[in-house]
Amino acid sequence: MAEKTTSDGLTADERAAVKERAAELRAQSKAADKRAAGTKAVRDAIEKLAGSDREIAEKFYALVTEHAPHLVPKTYYGMPGFANADDKILVFMQPASKFKVRYATIGFEQPATLDDTTMWPVAWGISAFTAADEKAFLATLKKAAG
Repeated sequence: MAEKTTSDGLTADERAAVKERAAELRAQSKAADKRAAGTKAVRDAIEKLAGSDREIAEKFYALVTEHAPHLVPKTYYGMPGFANADDKILVFMQPASKFKVRYATIGFEQPATLDDTTMWPVAWGISAFTAADEKAFLATLKKAAG
């Protein structure tokens, strides 16, 4: 059975994410130190996760901070993410629990420089981080982050 939607066509989870994003934007605009504020927000978001979502988010955070230290931690609709120098989200991790789906997703947004061909990946479904997954992610992150 389909999830009930509000009068504007959003599910309750989607509506909550939109409200969460508005609060994030307000907090981010007031932050004096964007990296420190973003790191705290992302770590807090990860702390709220459980099970495989948390394991994936922890690995995602560790890999990005180690291999793309110029990216700034920043939440994105309450999800762990990283922004570029223009303060635009480049990569994020959507926990499966966020919208009650089967698997987590790691996604790349428009600022990611992945479009050097006519077709490219912008998101992966992920249920665990294997060594092969890590290698593929890092290759794409390196390309996306420039």
